[in-house]
Amino acid sequence: MNASKNSDTLLWLIRHPEPAASAKGRCYGSLDIGLSPNGAGQAHSIAAALAGEPFSAIYTSPRRRCTETARVLSGACPCPVRDVEALREMDFGSFEGRSYDEIAALYPDLYRQWMVHPTETQFPGGENFRQMFTRVLEATRRLVERHHGESIAVVTHGGAIRIILADMLGIPSRNTFRIGQRHGALNLIRYIEDVPIVELMNSQTAPRR
Repeated sequence: MNASKNSDTLLWLIRHPEPAASAKGRCYGSLDIGLSPNGAGQAHSIAAALAGEPFSAIYTSPRRRCTETARVLSGACPCPVRDVEALREMDFGSFEGRSYDEIAALYPDLYRQWMVHPTETQFPGGENFRQMFTRVLEATRRLVERHHGESIAVVTHGGAIRIILADMLGIPSRNTFRIGQRHGALNLIRYIEDVPIVELMNSQTAPRR
């Protein structure tokens, strides 16, 4: 195991880089889409930014856009890479794979609710925000407890990262999606005596420490 400085626990949250072109303009939460060529380049930039970070482990959503990123990162930061099903993106059910225009035409009322109140929407045949909120935070808590005093990376999706950051900052759930997360964004939470301190959000570069 690799200890982090001063025995603080470091949790790096990494949003997957740009997905393949087939995702553009579509709802693709649970679809297994890989990275675009530009996204693959972003993954190598992430690895370069974090090279030398003493990760004890890299955890990843099982979706290809995340596992491909995690594999690149492990080349610069050698450590075990493990899939965690609970870190996947929202399952949008019947919306999956459809364009946003198509969803708006087929489900006009539900689409309007989704755009205005995303944390209150139950997706037909899929999940709702509360279900995702619970599984993501439970998985994160277990990982932090398992790696107390160490540094770990979690490669996941924008929705999952927003949930974790909002919880750490005490932001009401209804405002979760006010947190920005670009493709390839880096975020860092430092736990000092089990108190989470958000040190970095939505960054394209790692801080000097």
